[in-house]
Amino acid sequence: MDGAKIPVLDFSGEDLDDMRKSSGSDQSWKLLCSKVREACESHGYFILLYDKIPTSLRGDMLVAMKALFDLPEETKSKYQNPKPYRSYQGKCPVVPLHESFGIEDATRLEVAQEFTQLMWPQGNPAFCEILNSMSSKMLDLNLTILEMIFESFGMEEKHYDALVNDSTGIFRVMKYKVPPREDENLGLVAHTDKNALTVLCQNDVQGLEVMTKEGHWEEVAVPRDAFVVIVGDALKAWSNGRLLAVKHRVVMKADKERYSFGLFSVPKEGAMIEVPRELVDNEHPLLYRPFKFADYFSYFVSNISDDALEIYAGVSV
Repeated sequence: MDGAKIPVLDFSGEDLDDMRKSSGSDQSWKLLCSKVREACESHGYFILLYDKIPTSLRGDMLVAMKALFDLPEETKSKYQNPKPYRSYQGKCPVVPLHESFGIEDATRLEVAQEFTQLMWPQGNPAFCEILNSMSSKMLDLNLTILEMIFESFGMEEKHYDALVNDSTGIFRVMKYKVPPREDENLGLVAHTDKNALTVLCQNDVQGLEVMTKEGHWEEVAVPRDAFVVIVGDALKAWSNGRLLAVKHRVVMKADKERYSFGLFSVPKEGAMIEVPRELVDNEHPLLYRPFKFADYFSYFVSNISDDALEIYAGVSV
């Protein structure tokens, strides 16, 4: 798996909603669904070219993020949530270059307004509109890709309630500072995403690396204005291990700050992750027992481990 083989899917010019509605007879839709699934099986991620989210909105989002992270530490630290990964994170000794906010349900206007008011008590309607619009468009794209994966398996809708109909979106905005020294360039530690599916966008500063099946780190050169789609643990478990939750990290090698933002689709509180019986056969024995996603996530937070999913939900052979 080398750089030349990184899957790049081009959805530009395609109206995915229209294609989906006529999916029963639309071979081009079925072909796109197959390509998405194949990329998720072989690599666990892919680069996506998609022009239905305007380039201008992505640019506005990056400008707005810089203004957000330029706020005083005291202001940013006001944003706190008892749930993990849904607060302001900064000044972490493990990843000192990294700062982030995790905003749950930013797709709801009142949530975007509340966050904006906390950061800018004097008001910042432009930021609020950009945050709400970008998170909404990325959630739609995220859930559409999930539906494409399920349709490629020939699954009925009832099988993916937990990952589509019963999911919420966490919109994360992230900043990576320029490293003070070359040997202190780790922006984000190696991990797999715990949620179902992640859609990421970044500025022109590279840094994302993925681990190949052979155990080597590979740089992902993301084209300008492209998205990166990453499979998470919840989707890996649902697919009975057919889809790969790829391990990835961020390494800073540039002399410019890196900004990225992502929409993480997360099964709602109480949602069960269960392998459909259609995905279990002699070649694919059952790998994961049914589990509540929220319970697994709590377990991971308390027992951070590379093998958290296998330890928590794996079926002993």
